[in-house]
Amino acid sequence: MIAFDTASFDLNAYLARIGCHRPLAPSLETLQALALAHPSALPFENLSPLLGHPVPLDVVSLQRKLLHDGRGGWCFEHNVLLGTALTALGFTVTGLAARVMWNVPAGATTARSHMVLRVDLDSRTLIVDAGFGGLTLTAPLRLEAGIEQETPHERFRLTAAGDAFIVEARIRDEWKALYRFDLQPQALVDYEISSWYLCTSPRSHFLSTLVAARVDTDRRYALRNTDFAIHHADGFTERRALLTARDLRTTLEKTFAIVVPYGPEMEAVFDRIIATAAGERA
Repeated sequence: MIAFDTASFDLNAYLARIGCHRPLAPSLETLQALALAHPSALPFENLSPLLGHPVPLDVVSLQRKLLHDGRGGWCFEHNVLLGTALTALGFTVTGLAARVMWNVPAGATTARSHMVLRVDLDSRTLIVDAGFGGLTLTAPLRLEAGIEQETPHERFRLTAAGDAFIVEARIRDEWKALYRFDLQPQALVDYEISSWYLCTSPRSHFLSTLVAARVDTDRRYALRNTDFAIHHADGFTERRALLTARDLRTTLEKTFAIVVPYGPEMEAVFDRIIATAAGERA
């Protein structure tokens, strides 16, 4: 089972970064507040893998990157950080692993490449997840199959699958499977291995595709290479293509609230993404 490193964690810096203020009791109301505030303030993004940089998951590195350097990260970074914060606040938290089903062919078996948090609170068991990109949860879900659950954004539900659960989101009047998880506790090393694989494998789309996501009160922002979308709560979606490296940087900085690195490595990544998109349009 993952041991969240609260001794090295600055809870006040985390709460300030996501716009929450103490005192916070380990209550459902606190859990709901953090589940929304975290993905609103801390974006999902994969700039580090695109740049060929490692993605360490120790709390000191996570705080430096996400709290002090103005960056975001992917699921392991977000959920290790959130799990540490919840533990520091007095919640009972267990790290779980999931197999992604979103945009995966039916029947395909994927690796356990996603991290999910289980929170036991009084007599309730809940699922929290601050790191699933464009469909990140913005509220905790009760670990109960077969019921629709409202969040500040979409409706979600869990469906039973043997000894596992499938998380589904209601998208345009259709239920879409996001990922499948069971209740086997994971250790930090389990996530480190998955994170290393996604950073290094030629099969990892995180090495070739720029991905960013952030939530706002009534919308979600999503970027995949040059395709930028704003998904409004009423179901309407705005889309536009980003045509230059400057457009990419400005959107990442202004809309996704990312402090984007400067230097030739970052510019080369932007140029490659723009060139690939232009070739696909030709």
